[in-house]
Amino acid sequence: MHLLAFLPLLSSLVLQCIADPFIPNPADYVLPFIGTTNGGHVFPGATLPHGMVKAGLDTNSPGNQAGYDADPQYDAIGFSQLHDSGTGGSASLSNFKIWPFASCSSFTECPTSPSSRAVPRKILSDGSPDDAASPGYFASNLSTGIRAELTTTRRTALHRYTFPSNSSEPRLLVDLTDDGLQSGYDVTLLIDPTTGRVMGDAWFEGSFGPGAYHLFTCVDFKGEGYDISGPTEYGSWSFNTVTQNKTNLSGTYSGSSGALLTFPPATNGTTSVLVRVGVSFISSAQACSNAEAEISDWDFERVRSDALAQWNELLGRIQVDPTGVEEETIQLFYSSLYRTHIVPADYSGENPKWQSTEPYYDSYYCNWDTFRTLYPLFSLHDPERFALITRAMIDIWRFEGWLPECRGATIQQWVQGGSNADPILGEFFVKYHEHATALNISVSDLYASLLTDSQNEPGDWDLQGRQAIAWNNLNYVPDELNSDFGGTNTRQVSRTLEYAFGDFAISQVAKLIGNDTDAAKFAKRANGAFNMWNPNITLPGFPGVIGMMQLKSSTGAFDMYTDPRHCSVNDPTHSTCYLDSNNHDGFYESSPMVYSQFVPHDTAQLITLQGGNESFIDRLDIIFNQSYFDPTDEPSQQIPFMYHYANRPGLSTKQSRQVISESYNTSVSGLPGNDDSGAMGSYAAFLLAGLYPVPATTQYLLSSPFFPSISFSNPLYETTTTIKTNNWAGNPADGIGTVYVSNVVVNGEQYKSNCYLDWDLFIADTVIELTLSDDDNLGCGDNANALPPSLSTGGFN
Repeated sequence: MHLLAFLPLLSSLVLQCIADPFIPNPADYVLPFIGTTNGGHVFPGATLPHGMVKAGLDTNSPGNQAGYDADPQYDAIGFSQLHDSGTGGSASLSNFKIWPFASCSSFTECPTSPSSRAVPRKILSDGSPDDAASPGYFASNLSTGIRAELTTTRRTALHRYTFPSNSSEPRLLVDLTDDGLQSGYDVTLLIDPTTGRVMGDAWFEGSFGPGAYHLFTCVDFKGEGYDISGPTEYGSWSFNTVTQNKTNLSGTYSGSSGALLTFPPATNGTTSVLVRVGVSFISSAQACSNAEAEISDWDFERVRSDALAQWNELLGRIQVDPTGVEEETIQLFYSSLYRTHIVPADYSGENPKWQSTEPYYDSYYCNWDTFRTLYPLFSLHDPERFALITRAMIDIWRFEGWLPECRGATIQQWVQGGSNADPILGEFFVKYHEHATALNISVSDLYASLLTDSQNEPGDWDLQGRQAIAWNNLNYVPDELNSDFGGTNTRQVSRTLEYAFGDFAISQVAKLIGNDTDAAKFAKRANGAFNMWNPNITLPGFPGVIGMMQLKSSTGAFDMYTDPRHCSVNDPTHSTCYLDSNNHDGFYESSPMVYSQFVPHDTAQLITLQGGNESFIDRLDIIFNQSYFDPTDEPSQQIPFMYHYANRPGLSTKQSRQVISESYNTSVSGLPGNDDSGAMGSYAAFLLAGLYPVPATTQYLLSSPFFPSISFSNPLYETTTTIKTNNWAGNPADGIGTVYVSNVVVNGEQYKSNCYLDWDLFIADTVIELTLSDDDNLGCGDNANALPPSLSTGGFN
């Protein structure tokens, strides 16, 4: 049975775990428009948690990666069914747009191409577009007087178009080819002239890699409150040419095209036409079946209410005490949490590439962005979903040979760094190994998939796996290609660091399954991160910053120099370090200054190499004060919490709170950059909770929450863990005040550390009490285990 069938039971269990929740309807605090302009690329439309269908408004903005742009200068061009959220790259999905016409001079004169049909949205008095959204619902008022509303089930969208009273011939267009890239080709169209049903399909290009995908739809129409009994006019269109009464297109036809239909208006009252859009990666017939099964009653309010209930149940597993907290902070928290559950998307039953009874999830865009914080957040409150995603990743390995790294619309996309499904599966197994079998995880296959990633080299490591031959032979990725020409010779340093962390995750899995030999082997290979350490490099202008990760040849020589300022705002060459075959400087999307801090499994050894605690702290201060810390990009995410390892958690608290105050707010431009499939949402949620995860371990680094208390309810364990502060005094704007943890008590007993919490506190009913101080000089405590663990100091054993 699909595990989601147990959601009603899990919902009741969660409600039992949460006694008198502070916020019974957390969806009320979700603001879907956060980050919908200025590069956030957030999807604000209607979807279920991890739903395949994500119905939303598409605009003609150049920043339409998620279809929508909150900037009112951009016009509306359609309401499409599939989207990603927060991605970079080219625009993805945005397939099968629906478009309403209040009036055209005649049926054949309707402006059908995206550029000609575009119209402004109505503008509110504050200058923003007249759009509205809440979890599971989206609405827009167009300048034509039409109101569009959207809601969804997992594989079906339900649209409602309310036409102005003077619309005597309401018309609806179905666009089969114009996705976000306007890439559709080989389109097939069939219109039923009696019912108006439109069945169609097309091929579309991938947005962040080679290849194409085949997508199908089934569109039905129904009057709300009156019987439309079929279309009064129908036909196909191509670009701006409408051919009336033509009911099909087929073969190799390419270009902007689709169907156009006219329906009778309501004779009494308001004319509202419902449009039910089923989507499938298998066939148009299956798209029809999806729609008929999921929305047989055509009840818009019921579908919307069901979606909202799912969101409230999921978000309500994490409860915050709002007493004395600004509403914007509560909105920021639940909006951030909400965005972590848009993707990956549940495509189960819609995989065209192989037959399997396992779940199938897609829209991993990309694991490089999400492994640090997204999945550790799932561990705290959504283990059943995490299990489904883990099973889906393992199933991709079974049929394609490697775990997915970056994937969209069923096709492989470019690998950005390491094989970062490894720490994701490591995270799941470290937290839930005792329940793996009950969650239908094959432990043997999970471990075998990790070994494949680490030890076998694919034909193209730009799309899956690793440059494994060099890694296994040298324990680093050299700056030149020798005999392994299966990918692009770039990002050698950053890939080495991520391969090392991946092998650390594998060592943790090996230890838990009792394979001590492999555990030791992969822990040793995780030490390969330090093979890139060149002790003779200094930061220009800061001679006290000594030692840096650098390119290294296969002979072991550091004969290639990368300026530590490279790829930062301080870079004199203004390099970007994106995916580029001409980028031979060794790093991806961040500077050597930042990447030289990325050894999460052995920060203690990093501190030693950097000259001890004081030098390490000085280097972190320089990273912040000289703007090497980049809140827009994931390699920087751990940096604020790294002071913990030098026994200065107060500085971590100060910096992490500054990240929130300077880089996040609840406006449409309230994100520092792309939300990256929820990576920035999960990061903000953790910072607001006063935690930061070390993936594939049992540790969460600890700071103070932005709330008097925060509770995590786990439906699998049927437990609730509450972190509360005994003397919470609010959130000072400058981050300085009574916000520093001076003592931690767990269930009435003194805890071993003020700097981190172990996972065992989250699998039993637990109350964690924090005493706060205004002294930022406090350390982690006097216990021998007070400092967060590292491999070189005997940690993670």
